[in-house]
Amino acid sequence: MNRTGGAGSILISIMWWKRKAVELPPAPVAPARAVMPRGTAILLGLAGATVVAFGLSSIRSIVAPVVLSLVLTICAHPLRIGLEKRGVPRGIATGSVALAVFLTLAAFITALVVAFAQFATLLPQFAPQIAEIGSTIGAALAGLGISSSQVQEIVAGFDPGRILDLVYGIFGNLANLTVALVIVLTTLILMAADASYLRAIFAELRPTRARMVTSLEILAAGIRRYMVATALLGIAQGALNAIALVILGVPGAFLWGLLAFLGSFIPNIGYFIAIIPPVVFGFLVGGWETAIPVIIVYALVNGVVQTLVQPRVVGNAVALTQTITFLSVLVWTTIIGPVGAILAVPLTLIVRALLIDSDPHAGWWRPVIGDLAHTKSMMKAEDTARRLRRRGTV
Repeated sequence: MNRTGGAGSILISIMWWKRKAVELPPAPVAPARAVMPRGTAILLGLAGATVVAFGLSSIRSIVAPVVLSLVLTICAHPLRIGLEKRGVPRGIATGSVALAVFLTLAAFITALVVAFAQFATLLPQFAPQIAEIGSTIGAALAGLGISSSQVQEIVAGFDPGRILDLVYGIFGNLANLTVALVIVLTTLILMAADASYLRAIFAELRPTRARMVTSLEILAAGIRRYMVATALLGIAQGALNAIALVILGVPGAFLWGLLAFLGSFIPNIGYFIAIIPPVVFGFLVGGWETAIPVIIVYALVNGVVQTLVQPRVVGNAVALTQTITFLSVLVWTTIIGPVGAILAVPLTLIVRALLIDSDPHAGWWRPVIGDLAHTKSMMKAEDTARRLRRRGTV
């Protein structure tokens, strides 16, 4: 009986999580070359980005599930490495990766179906109260001088039937979901099989394309660290919120806990998306005496998880400014839909790897868009020098 297998697996996991970050090789010194005028380069870049964005948007039904499959394959890749190091044949390792991802997807889809069913039965129970809230808001807007047609349109938006249609419209109809699921599952199998050649391909390309290979390794490590950490912390965040909602007597605790989990993947605005429904239903069942504690609980849980814990766990794996992170959510949601909001950070990291990290002459963009490790050390040194000058020791 092998008693060291479990300890070896734990050691491999710890070494993977704590290993030193890969750094890009220095940019080679290139001979002087003709440079395009900066204004022309900016305009051409914006034009190209616009064309690509419209092209991706036109095939979003394909792009979204493919990108989701790619991110899931990247996250599950360490499982393959661990199995192959333990002597497991490549075919079994590939099947294990695909099975692990399938089980994860199946669990999430099951939770999503249960949540939708709960929402469909919960909403009609509070239809009169929701309609009354809509009428109150409509009367207030009418008092501010807003036209009656606009007020009627806003009030009509509080109809439970229209709310259900809106929610189902966000995730698409059953046919679209089925097609997306087939694409995801098929792509996962193919990507898991192709990933078995990845190490050999990188070894073959490294002598001539070292920077590209290193940038792809940094990309995979960053996506994996961000997604795994966000998923684990999102589960904890959703569970804590759901438990608090059960204690406070807010209906639909599982549904709102799942919404909090999904909101943890949407930077900056996911918290506000997740908190509005439980606050509303808390107000409907208990007035402000219930709604205010819901706000306090969500603020505390979100503050601890996303402000204190997540930055320490994720570290410099993302290295994007808050502004770029927020804009990436808006841009990718517009391009490929709701999946773009959840995968906004990984998608932005992919763009950075292809356009900046792999280009020796574009490395100066990294601190501009958020890689502030060296910048923070410089600022810390400046602050120290400033304090010493104030004390008169320098």
